[in-house]
Amino acid sequence: MKFSRLFLNRLQNQPVVTDTVVVIDVLRSFTSAAVMLARGARAIYPVERIAAATAMLAEMPQPLSVGAVGGGDPVPGFDFGNSPSQLMHADLAGRQVVMTTAAGVRGLQRFRQARRLFAASLVCARATAEAIRATGADEVCFVITGEWVDRDGDEDIACADYIEALLRGAAVAPEDFVQRVRLSDFGQRFTAGTWPNLPLADLDIAAQPDLFTFAMPVRREGGHLVIR
Repeated sequence: MKFSRLFLNRLQNQPVVTDTVVVIDVLRSFTSAAVMLARGARAIYPVERIAAATAMLAEMPQPLSVGAVGGGDPVPGFDFGNSPSQLMHADLAGRQVVMTTAAGVRGLQRFRQARRLFAASLVCARATAEAIRATGADEVCFVITGEWVDRDGDEDIACADYIEALLRGAAVAPEDFVQRVRLSDFGQRFTAGTWPNLPLADLDIAAQPDLFTFAMPVRREGGHLVIR
């Protein structure tokens, strides 16, 4: 199995990736998505732009909206922000969710033509590795979404390192990767307590390795991406 890395915010043109792509957003898109599925959400539709998400919401019966803009503030008028700790207590059983975020969702849309596409975070890292191994993938490309001008993205790089180590069959303990998530530039904003829409409770959930035992494959259905 061959491995590669791409950084979403360094891409000028979309590279050709023909096999398996794992888009990682630990803080917080795909931690939130995993929580929503664990809470019983029937489907999550990742939509890149707020206007497109709003249009999709208008076409669905009783959907829920989850969204955040760059920096983590919630989208005005949406049901929930991109907060796993808030979603952990939401009644999502059987609901369809339209989700838009500045990093993770954009990464999924960028690589929507990949043969196999996964959304991943630390909370479902081992399950993601097991799902990839079960597909017999020859090449795996990790897409790091959390690196920005003012952020090192190490929370996502750590998750990629953990999944890759598992796929290589290494006997790894997750503690070092957890520490990197907490000490990443973005992770420290949650611990600082000065960003009202970046609560420490979100970091505490996002930094729990293998909290869930399912992976999050992303499929194309009727022109839309969907996570089930």
